[in-house]
Amino acid sequence: MAPEVAVDVFSGTGKMNSTLNSTGYYKRAFVTFLAGDGDYVKGVVGLAKGLRKAKSAYPLVVAMLPDVPEEHREILRSQGCILREIVPIYPPENQIEFAMAYYVINYSKLRIWNFEQYSKMIYLDADIQVFDNIDHLFDMEDGYFYAVMDCFCEKTWCNSPQFSIGYCQQCPDRVKWPAEMGSPPALYFNAGMFVFEPNRLIYEDLLRTVQITPPTLFAEQMYKPIPLVYNLVVAMLWQHPDNVELEKVKVVHYCAAGSKPWRFTGEEVNMDREDIKMLVAKWWDIYNDESLDLKEGESPVSADTEETNTKSSIMVSMREPAIPYVPAPSAA
Repeated sequence: MAPEVAVDVFSGTGKMNSTLNSTGYYKRAFVTFLAGDGDYVKGVVGLAKGLRKAKSAYPLVVAMLPDVPEEHREILRSQGCILREIVPIYPPENQIEFAMAYYVINYSKLRIWNFEQYSKMIYLDADIQVFDNIDHLFDMEDGYFYAVMDCFCEKTWCNSPQFSIGYCQQCPDRVKWPAEMGSPPALYFNAGMFVFEPNRLIYEDLLRTVQITPPTLFAEQMYKPIPLVYNLVVAMLWQHPDNVELEKVKVVHYCAAGSKPWRFTGEEVNMDREDIKMLVAKWWDIYNDESLDLKEGESPVSADTEETNTKSSIMVSMREPAIPYVPAPSAA
Protein backbone atom coordinates (compact mmCIF):
# COMPACT_ATOMS: atom_id res chain seq x y z
CA MET A 1 0.00 0.00 0.00
CA ALA A 2 1.02 3.59 -0.57
CA PRO A 3 2.33 5.67 2.34
CA GLU A 4 -0.52 7.07 4.39
CA VAL A 5 -1.62 10.59 3.46
CA ALA A 6 -3.12 12.81 6.10
CA VAL A 7 -6.64 13.91 5.27
CA ASP A 8 -7.38 16.23 8.17
CA VAL A 9 -6.83 19.22 5.87
CA PHE A 10 -10.06 18.46 4.04
CA SER A 11 -12.42 20.13 6.47
CA GLY A 12 -13.15 23.17 4.30
CA THR A 13 -16.71 24.08 3.46
CA GLY A 14 -16.14 25.20 -0.11
CA LYS A 15 -18.54 28.09 0.43
CA MET A 16 -18.22 31.26 -1.61
CA ASN A 17 -17.30 33.56 1.26
CA SER A 18 -15.62 36.76 0.04
CA THR A 19 -15.38 35.34 -3.48
CA LEU A 20 -14.42 38.67 -5.08
CA ASN A 21 -11.55 40.86 -4.01
CA SER A 22 -11.53 44.64 -4.02
CA THR A 23 -10.47 44.85 -7.69
CA GLY A 24 -13.40 42.77 -8.91
CA TYR A 25 -11.31 39.67 -9.62
CA TYR A 26 -12.16 36.30 -8.16
CA LYS A 27 -9.81 35.53 -5.31
CA ARG A 28 -9.75 31.88 -6.30
CA ALA A 29 -9.65 30.18 -9.68
CA PHE A 30 -8.74 27.02 -11.50
CA VAL A 31 -6.01 27.36 -14.11
CA THR A 32 -4.88 25.24 -17.04
CA PHE A 33 -2.33 25.62 -19.85
CA LEU A 34 -2.72 25.61 -23.63
CA ALA A 35 -0.23 25.90 -26.49
CA GLY A 36 -0.49 25.65 -30.26
CA ASP A 37 -3.33 24.91 -32.64
CA GLY A 38 -3.71 21.22 -31.88
CA ASP A 39 -6.56 19.26 -30.34
CA TYR A 40 -5.78 20.02 -26.70
CA VAL A 41 -8.40 22.75 -26.93
CA LYS A 42 -10.93 19.90 -26.68
CA GLY A 43 -9.40 18.95 -23.36
CA VAL A 44 -9.82 22.49 -22.05
CA VAL A 45 -13.44 22.62 -23.22
CA GLY A 46 -14.10 19.29 -21.54
CA LEU A 47 -12.48 20.56 -18.34
CA ALA A 48 -14.55 23.76 -18.36
CA LYS A 49 -17.75 21.76 -18.78
CA GLY A 50 -16.67 19.25 -16.12
CA LEU A 51 -16.17 22.05 -13.59
CA ARG A 52 -19.57 23.45 -14.55
CA LYS A 53 -21.23 20.06 -14.08
CA ALA A 54 -19.54 19.71 -10.68
CA LYS A 55 -21.06 23.11 -9.79
CA SER A 56 -17.74 24.73 -9.01
CA ALA A 57 -18.04 28.28 -7.71
CA TYR A 58 -14.82 29.40 -9.37
CA PRO A 59 -13.70 30.28 -12.92
CA LEU A 60 -11.27 28.47 -15.20
CA VAL A 61 -8.29 30.56 -16.30
CA VAL A 62 -6.43 29.43 -19.44
CA ALA A 63 -2.75 30.39 -19.50
CA MET A 64 -2.03 30.22 -23.22
CA LEU A 65 0.92 30.85 -25.48
CA PRO A 66 0.64 33.34 -28.37
CA ASP A 67 0.31 30.58 -30.97
CA VAL A 68 -3.17 29.57 -29.82
CA PRO A 69 -5.34 30.59 -32.82
CA GLU A 70 -8.21 33.03 -32.55
CA GLU A 71 -10.65 30.27 -33.53
CA HIS A 72 -9.70 28.30 -30.42
CA ARG A 73 -9.81 31.41 -28.25
CA GLU A 74 -13.38 32.07 -29.35
CA ILE A 75 -14.34 28.51 -28.43
CA LEU A 76 -12.87 28.97 -24.95
CA ARG A 77 -14.53 32.36 -24.46
CA SER A 78 -17.86 30.76 -25.40
CA GLN A 79 -17.32 28.31 -22.53
CA GLY A 80 -16.75 31.15 -20.04
CA CYS A 81 -12.99 30.67 -19.74
CA ILE A 82 -10.77 33.57 -18.70
CA LEU A 83 -7.92 33.82 -21.21
CA ARG A 84 -4.44 34.85 -20.16
CA GLU A 85 -1.88 35.08 -22.96
CA ILE A 86 1.61 34.50 -21.61
CA VAL A 87 5.09 34.93 -23.08
CA PRO A 88 6.96 31.62 -23.46
CA ILE A 89 9.75 30.81 -21.01
CA TYR A 90 12.71 28.93 -22.44
CA PRO A 91 15.19 26.81 -20.50
CA PRO A 92 18.86 27.82 -20.48
CA GLU A 93 20.86 26.68 -23.51
CA ASN A 94 22.73 24.13 -21.40
CA GLN A 95 19.45 22.36 -20.62
CA ILE A 96 17.93 22.15 -24.10
CA GLU A 97 19.70 18.91 -25.01
CA PHE A 98 17.97 17.20 -22.09
CA ALA A 99 14.47 18.44 -22.92
CA MET A 100 11.92 17.14 -25.38
CA ALA A 101 9.88 19.79 -27.19
CA TYR A 102 6.93 19.45 -24.85
CA TYR A 103 9.07 19.87 -21.75
CA VAL A 104 10.60 23.01 -23.24
CA ILE A 105 7.08 24.38 -23.55
CA ASN A 106 6.30 23.34 -20.00
CA TYR A 107 8.75 25.90 -18.62
CA SER A 108 6.14 28.50 -19.60
CA LYS A 109 3.79 27.17 -16.94
CA LEU A 110 5.90 29.00 -14.37
CA ARG A 111 4.03 32.14 -15.48
CA ILE A 112 1.00 31.15 -13.45
CA TRP A 113 2.86 32.03 -10.24
CA ASN A 114 2.60 35.63 -11.46
CA PHE A 115 -1.23 35.63 -11.51
CA GLU A 116 -1.37 37.63 -8.30
CA GLN A 117 -4.93 38.83 -8.87
CA TYR A 118 -5.84 35.43 -7.41
CA SER A 119 -5.00 34.52 -3.83
CA LYS A 120 -5.14 30.76 -4.46
CA MET A 121 -5.39 28.62 -7.59
CA ILE A 122 -5.75 24.96 -8.50
CA TYR A 123 -3.73 23.98 -11.55
CA LEU A 124 -5.17 21.23 -13.77
CA ASP A 125 -3.62 19.85 -16.96
CA ALA A 126 -5.84 19.98 -20.03
CA ASP A 127 -5.99 16.16 -20.11
CA ILE A 128 -7.70 16.10 -16.71
CA GLN A 129 -11.40 15.84 -15.96
CA VAL A 130 -13.14 16.81 -12.74
CA PHE A 131 -16.03 14.48 -11.90
CA ASP A 132 -16.89 15.81 -8.46
CA ASN A 133 -16.71 19.20 -6.78
CA ILE A 134 -13.25 19.93 -5.38
CA ASP A 135 -13.79 23.56 -4.33
CA HIS A 136 -13.00 22.59 -0.73
CA LEU A 137 -9.33 22.27 -1.70
CA PHE A 138 -9.21 26.07 -1.78
CA ASP A 139 -9.96 26.03 1.95
CA MET A 140 -6.82 24.12 2.87
CA GLU A 141 -4.33 25.95 5.06
CA ASP A 142 -2.49 28.75 3.29
CA GLY A 143 1.26 28.74 2.86
CA TYR A 144 1.64 25.25 1.41
CA PHE A 145 1.95 23.65 -2.01
CA TYR A 146 -0.40 20.65 -2.28
CA ALA A 147 -0.18 17.83 -4.83
CA VAL A 148 -0.69 14.08 -5.31
CA MET A 149 2.17 11.61 -5.11
CA ASP A 150 3.35 10.24 -8.45
CA CYS A 151 4.10 6.72 -9.66
CA PHE A 152 7.49 5.60 -11.07
CA CYS A 153 6.29 2.48 -12.89
CA GLU A 154 5.54 3.84 -16.37
CA LYS A 155 8.16 4.16 -19.12
CA THR A 156 8.21 7.93 -18.61
CA TRP A 157 10.59 7.16 -15.76
CA CYS A 158 12.69 4.61 -17.68
CA ASN A 159 15.92 6.57 -17.16
CA SER A 160 15.50 6.78 -13.42
CA PRO A 161 17.13 4.49 -10.83
CA GLN A 162 13.65 3.92 -9.39
CA PHE A 163 12.41 2.39 -12.64
CA SER A 164 15.58 0.35 -13.17
CA ILE A 165 15.15 -1.51 -9.87
CA GLY A 166 11.34 -1.59 -9.87
CA TYR A 167 10.97 0.74 -6.89
CA CYS A 168 7.87 2.92 -6.60
CA GLN A 169 6.81 5.28 -3.86
CA GLN A 170 3.21 4.12 -4.34
CA CYS A 171 4.17 0.72 -2.92
CA PRO A 172 7.55 1.11 -1.20
CA ASP A 173 7.36 -2.33 0.40
CA ARG A 174 7.00 -4.22 -2.90
CA VAL A 175 10.63 -3.58 -3.86
CA LYS A 176 12.78 -2.18 -1.07
CA TRP A 177 15.16 0.67 -1.81
CA PRO A 178 18.68 -0.85 -1.65
CA ALA A 179 20.72 0.40 1.29
CA GLU A 180 23.81 0.65 -0.93
CA MET A 181 22.00 3.31 -2.99
CA GLY A 182 21.69 5.61 0.01
CA SER A 183 18.51 7.12 1.38
CA PRO A 184 15.26 6.48 -0.52
CA PRO A 185 14.31 9.30 -2.88
CA ALA A 186 11.91 11.98 -1.76
CA LEU A 187 8.19 11.56 -2.47
CA TYR A 188 7.67 13.09 -5.91
CA PHE A 189 4.36 14.59 -6.97
CA ASN A 190 2.58 14.51 -10.31
CA ALA A 191 2.56 18.04 -11.73
CA GLY A 192 -0.74 17.62 -13.56
CA MET A 193 -2.67 18.92 -10.56
CA PHE A 194 -1.62 21.09 -7.65
CA VAL A 195 -2.89 23.78 -5.30
CA PHE A 196 -0.75 26.89 -4.97
CA GLU A 197 -0.74 30.58 -4.10
CA PRO A 198 0.47 32.98 -6.81
CA ASN A 199 3.24 35.20 -5.56
CA ARG A 200 5.48 37.56 -7.53
CA LEU A 201 8.52 36.97 -5.33
CA ILE A 202 8.20 33.19 -5.71
CA TYR A 203 7.70 33.67 -9.44
CA GLU A 204 10.89 35.72 -9.80
CA ASP A 205 12.78 33.21 -7.64
CA LEU A 206 11.58 30.33 -9.83
CA LEU A 207 12.86 32.09 -12.93
CA ARG A 208 16.25 32.69 -11.35
CA THR A 209 16.41 29.08 -10.18
CA VAL A 210 15.79 27.85 -13.73
CA GLN A 211 18.84 29.78 -14.88
CA ILE A 212 21.29 28.50 -12.27
CA THR A 213 20.14 24.92 -11.64
CA PRO A 214 22.22 22.30 -13.48
CA PRO A 215 20.35 19.71 -15.56
CA THR A 216 19.11 16.78 -13.51
CA LEU A 217 16.59 13.99 -13.90
CA PHE A 218 15.00 14.90 -10.58
CA ALA A 219 14.77 18.12 -8.63
CA GLU A 220 14.04 18.66 -4.98
CA GLN A 221 10.31 18.85 -4.34
CA MET A 222 8.66 20.28 -1.25
CA TYR A 223 4.92 19.75 -0.98
CA LYS A 224 2.10 18.45 1.17
CA PRO A 225 0.66 15.22 -0.26
CA ILE A 226 -3.09 15.02 -0.76
CA PRO A 227 -5.10 11.84 -1.50
CA LEU A 228 -4.99 10.05 -4.84
CA VAL A 229 -8.65 10.82 -5.51
CA TYR A 230 -7.63 14.36 -6.50
CA ASN A 231 -5.37 13.27 -9.36
CA LEU A 232 -5.84 9.68 -10.46
CA VAL A 233 -3.21 9.06 -13.11
CA VAL A 234 -4.92 6.33 -15.15
CA ALA A 235 -1.83 4.10 -15.12
CA MET A 236 -2.53 3.56 -11.42
CA LEU A 237 -5.40 1.30 -12.50
CA TRP A 238 -2.98 -1.39 -13.69
CA GLN A 239 0.18 -0.46 -11.80
CA HIS A 240 -1.29 -0.12 -8.30
CA PRO A 241 -4.93 -1.26 -8.33
CA ASP A 242 -4.91 -1.88 -4.58
CA ASN A 243 -4.37 1.84 -4.02
CA VAL A 244 -7.35 2.89 -6.14
CA GLU A 245 -10.97 3.21 -5.03
CA LEU A 246 -12.40 4.22 -8.39
CA GLU A 247 -15.87 5.01 -7.08
CA LYS A 248 -14.39 7.71 -4.84
CA VAL A 249 -12.18 9.38 -7.46
CA LYS A 250 -12.94 13.05 -8.09
CA VAL A 251 -10.26 13.95 -10.65
CA VAL A 252 -8.97 11.70 -13.45
CA HIS A 253 -5.72 12.38 -15.34
CA TYR A 254 -5.75 10.86 -18.85
CA CYS A 255 -1.98 10.98 -19.31
CA ALA A 256 -1.12 7.39 -20.26
CA ALA A 257 -0.30 6.67 -23.91
CA GLY A 258 -3.54 6.33 -25.85
CA SER A 259 -5.80 7.50 -23.03
CA LYS A 260 -6.65 11.02 -24.28
CA PRO A 261 -10.44 10.75 -24.73
CA TRP A 262 -10.52 12.91 -27.86
CA ARG A 263 -7.92 10.63 -29.53
CA PHE A 264 -8.99 7.33 -28.00
CA THR A 265 -8.93 4.24 -30.24
CA GLY A 266 -8.55 1.50 -27.63
CA GLU A 267 -5.64 0.01 -29.56
CA GLU A 268 -2.72 1.02 -27.34
CA VAL A 269 -1.45 -1.09 -24.45
CA ASN A 270 -3.95 -1.25 -21.55
CA MET A 271 -6.53 0.80 -23.46
CA ASP A 272 -8.80 -2.22 -23.92
CA ARG A 273 -9.52 -2.32 -20.18
CA GLU A 274 -13.17 -1.86 -19.20
CA ASP A 275 -12.33 0.72 -16.52
CA ILE A 276 -10.43 2.83 -19.07
CA LYS A 277 -13.29 2.60 -21.57
CA MET A 278 -15.70 3.65 -18.81
CA LEU A 279 -13.59 6.69 -17.87
CA VAL A 280 -13.26 7.72 -21.51
CA ALA A 281 -17.02 7.39 -21.96
CA LYS A 282 -17.60 9.55 -18.86
CA TRP A 283 -15.37 12.26 -20.35
CA TRP A 284 -17.31 12.19 -23.62
CA ASP A 285 -20.64 12.32 -21.76
CA ILE A 286 -19.57 15.65 -20.30
CA TYR A 287 -17.98 16.99 -23.48
CA ASN A 288 -21.07 16.20 -25.58
CA ASP A 289 -23.60 17.43 -23.01
CA GLU A 290 -25.00 20.60 -24.58
CA SER A 291 -26.78 21.46 -21.33
CA LEU A 292 -23.35 22.17 -19.86
CA ASP A 293 -22.46 24.75 -22.50
CA LEU A 294 -22.51 28.38 -21.39
CA LYS A 295 -25.96 29.57 -22.39
CA GLU A 296 -26.51 32.53 -24.68
CA GLY A 297 -26.93 35.62 -22.56
CA GLU A 298 -25.56 33.88 -19.49
CA SER A 299 -22.66 35.72 -17.92
CA PRO A 300 -19.46 33.76 -17.28
CA VAL A 301 -18.20 33.66 -13.71
CA SER A 302 -16.09 36.75 -14.41
CA ALA A 303 -16.56 39.67 -16.75
CA ASP A 304 -12.79 39.81 -17.15
CA THR A 305 -12.04 37.72 -20.24
CA GLU A 306 -8.53 38.27 -21.50
CA GLU A 307 -5.22 39.80 -20.58
CA THR A 308 -1.72 39.62 -22.00
CA ASN A 309 1.14 39.17 -19.56
CA THR A 310 4.34 40.86 -20.68
CA LYS A 311 7.86 39.86 -19.77
CA SER A 312 8.99 40.70 -16.29
CA SER A 313 12.22 42.63 -15.85
CA ILE A 314 14.14 39.43 -15.18
CA MET A 315 12.80 37.80 -18.35
CA VAL A 316 13.79 40.76 -20.53
CA SER A 317 17.43 39.98 -19.77
CA MET A 318 17.07 36.23 -20.38
CA ARG A 319 18.38 35.22 -23.79
CA GLU A 320 16.05 32.92 -25.68
CA PRO A 321 17.86 29.80 -26.91
CA ALA A 322 18.62 29.22 -30.55
CA ILE A 323 15.88 26.69 -31.10
CA PRO A 324 12.61 27.14 -32.97
CA TYR A 325 9.49 27.46 -30.87
CA VAL A 326 7.26 24.47 -31.51
CA PRO A 327 3.77 23.75 -30.16
CA ALA A 328 3.11 20.73 -27.97
CA PRO A 329 3.48 17.57 -30.08
CA SER A 330 0.64 15.09 -30.42
CA ALA A 331 2.20 12.74 -27.88
CA ALA A 332 2.04 15.31 -25.09
